[in-house]
Amino acid sequence: MRNIFLSVLFLLISVVAFSQAEKYPVFPACESEQIANLPTCFKNEVKNAIISEFKIPENVLQQNFNGLINIVFIVDSTGNFKVLYVNSPYKELKTEVERVFKTLPKITPAKFNNHAIEMQFVFPLSIPLENNNQPKEVVQQEVKKVEILEKPIFEIASTEKSLFPEHKSALNIPLTHSEYNNYSNYLNQAENSHTSIKPYVYSEVNSIIDLDAQKNKLIKPKTTWFGRKLLNEHMANVRGDNFWFTVDPIVDLQVGSDSEDINTFNNTRGVQINGGLGKNLNFSTSFYESQGRFAHYVNTYAESLKPDGGNPAIIPGRGIAKEFKTDAYDYPVAEAYVSYTPSTYFNFQFGTGKNFIGDGYRSLFLSDGASPYPYFKINTSFWKIKYTNLWMSMQDVRPELTVDGAYKKKFMAIHYLSWNVSKKINLGLFETVIWDTTNDRGFDMNYLNPLIFYTAAEFSAGSRAGNTLLGLSLKYKHKNISLYSQFLIDEFRISEVTSSNGWWGNKNGFQIGAKFYNAFKVENLFLQIEHNAVKPYTYSHDELNYNFGHNNQPLAHLWGSNFNETIFIARYSKNRWFANSKIVIGKKGFDFNTAADNFSYGGDIYKDNDDRVSDYGNKIGQGNEASVAIADLQVGYLVNPATNLKLFAGITFRNFEPVTPSINFESTNTTWISFGLKTDVFNWYFDF
Repeated sequence: MRNIFLSVLFLLISVVAFSQAEKYPVFPACESEQIANLPTCFKNEVKNAIISEFKIPENVLQQNFNGLINIVFIVDSTGNFKVLYVNSPYKELKTEVERVFKTLPKITPAKFNNHAIEMQFVFPLSIPLENNNQPKEVVQQEVKKVEILEKPIFEIASTEKSLFPEHKSALNIPLTHSEYNNYSNYLNQAENSHTSIKPYVYSEVNSIIDLDAQKNKLIKPKTTWFGRKLLNEHMANVRGDNFWFTVDPIVDLQVGSDSEDINTFNNTRGVQINGGLGKNLNFSTSFYESQGRFAHYVNTYAESLKPDGGNPAIIPGRGIAKEFKTDAYDYPVAEAYVSYTPSTYFNFQFGTGKNFIGDGYRSLFLSDGASPYPYFKINTSFWKIKYTNLWMSMQDVRPELTVDGAYKKKFMAIHYLSWNVSKKINLGLFETVIWDTTNDRGFDMNYLNPLIFYTAAEFSAGSRAGNTLLGLSLKYKHKNISLYSQFLIDEFRISEVTSSNGWWGNKNGFQIGAKFYNAFKVENLFLQIEHNAVKPYTYSHDELNYNFGHNNQPLAHLWGSNFNETIFIARYSKNRWFANSKIVIGKKGFDFNTAADNFSYGGDIYKDNDDRVSDYGNKIGQGNEASVAIADLQVGYLVNPATNLKLFAGITFRNFEPVTPSINFESTNTTWISFGLKTDVFNWYFDF
């Protein structure tokens, strides 16, 4: 009892100290002021400095403009002012604002726990300037979020009239690497954030980053309904006393061509509905109707995944496809979930979708490269810990496991514990078990226990009762750099590991990577390097349905196993413009699949372990080794920040060189050019 009391007392003291550690930027004229008076002094100094220097442009004077312009700016961690966005109908006013802010002095930056931080503000400037002398109410908001110097007549800055109601909800932020890159640097700078559990929930990210302010600075001043809906807002945004919902169309319209003379296209039309009932319950549903034809190597891979029953392909990451015309595919996809947050400690989600565990571009634990699946998830957050329980239902669509047209089901349960050991170090512990309904035992109740050790539970249920995997992740962050790693263990024997003789059961994978934000002091330049290596036979099993896969696709790394690769990524954005580039270099060992050699070399996670080529002497790349080199570049423009609608153009180069080319593994050298308009709400993976 005494320990509990001391813990609570310590927590209360920490909270009080934390709340006292916030401090506004300080002008020289404010240095003698008490801390409580610094916000008022700062606001007055900014206002006086701007108004005394500001010169109304001649054309604005001639047109007798009378109104309000809103200036979004920051005082960065070095004390310099920087304009982010000016909501003005006159470009001359924007130019004048930028000139005036360049005259502002360098000041003492804002402090958080005695560390210099960046702080963002909105300043409403009335035209004519005399109108700024009228008294206005000052609106305070939490430090580290956008500060409003005066209460503006500015719809997009108002918390009550936000264009983005989802930002305060427990809905998932759509999982795309480019979108998450916008948040990663802020999350890494936060003292107690957990970045490896994805998708992120809006409300959690919004507690660290003011998401409204981030998007407000991208808003285009538009007065027409069509202009606002196209460039700034949700198509429908309905709110009542205790509910809200938004409705948006989804498109992914692409055309292109590859070096195999294939005219590629994708035609996705869909709808997404997000909403909330009360403060704790949120929901999201999306439906996609799609037809497409892709580059030759993608089509070949999709057809190699085809399910039993006559359908020609499975589109990677999307789902089972039927024929469209004579050489294309029709693939509908539906995703939906309900999110319930009864307290600050728990979030419950139930639905159909995808999840991702890790800080890398790839994940060796759980990735989003396979088709959507039904899941139930519990996120528990307290102290320095975030604990995730995830239960999923998967299926195997191969002929040998299909009975009377019904695909074989299997279940998965995952524990992932993320612990912030210190301000700079995060440790993650991963465990999963895969099982099916062997002996008509149905959903094994042992695995419903959110705290049980799966390895022990699986052992007690019988030697063929399931397949467990363990993993360890580590992350270190320092200023604008973060280092991350994952180590996955499928199974091994200590005696065989130390002998280094290539025993087939030493099944494991390793990832190491680094991220560099605002690289070389270039704002919004992001660089990443990552290396992944997975030994032969990892993720596979001698029971056909216990592999780590779903719908003929790997659930972890897209390449399955028996490979290594190195990835280089660069991303840059400026206002609504963006550019993304990636280079992947690696090698992978495939099976020969001939009458003379039908052994498993450990690269296909769906192959039976008992068909292995050898017990010893196994190594990465064994079998029909193929060298893979992929480079792609995509540039584009963000049309609408509310829906993440983007115009883009891209080019992909891929060289695939197996030692022994065959019908299934051709030597190819592909160039694929495409462009289009898409609602960017999920990741496409064509780098295999």
